[in-house]
Amino acid sequence: DKYIGDAIMALFENADDGVRAGLAMLEALDGFNERRAADGLPPVSIGTGINTGSLMMGTIGELHRMDGTVISDAVNLASRIESLTKVYRVRMLISQYTYDHLADPGAYAIRPLDVVVVRGKTRPVVLFEVFDRDPPPEREVKLTTRAPLLRGVEALLHHDIATARTHFEGCLALAPNDRAATNLLKSCPSDA
Repeated sequence: DKYIGDAIMALFENADDGVRAGLAMLEALDGFNERRAADGLPPVSIGTGINTGSLMMGTIGELHRMDGTVISDAVNLASRIESLTKVYRVRMLISQYTYDHLADPGAYAIRPLDVVVVRGKTRPVVLFEVFDRDPPPEREVKLTTRAPLLRGVEALLHHDIATARTHFEGCLALAPNDRAATNLLKSCPSDA
């Protein structure tokens, strides 16, 4: 759709196209960074945020400057999610809405990372990390905690805090430094 500073806003027909494009960008970036490393240069990093929802497309502006663009709550949430990649130090985040619209979420390396209320919103949103392009050792550890994290988030969304906490603590037993389990455990009220 457009460039926004150092960002790109892109529109896709479906959630899978968006996730595949994000993964292709990361693959291209990995090759670019290999060449940079060979030249003694530091790596470049990016963060990709993807959300799925309805939007309005149209032309905005004034007589001497007209631009085609999209606006909606879903677009704003995608921007917020992209900015959270820096907070969580991950390369790709998707919303629950995108996760729910994937043809087969199991076709990707995806796991829940946190449940947050983003700026400008009142309802919590589940954030998922897409980690297909992580280095193999990191990817393997994250794959071992994916199923219990998913079960924990499901329990959390059904207000079964005790079960959610058990799943998140189990993840920490498998991977003591797992940031997703730590984040999600903070979402479990201690008085429940």
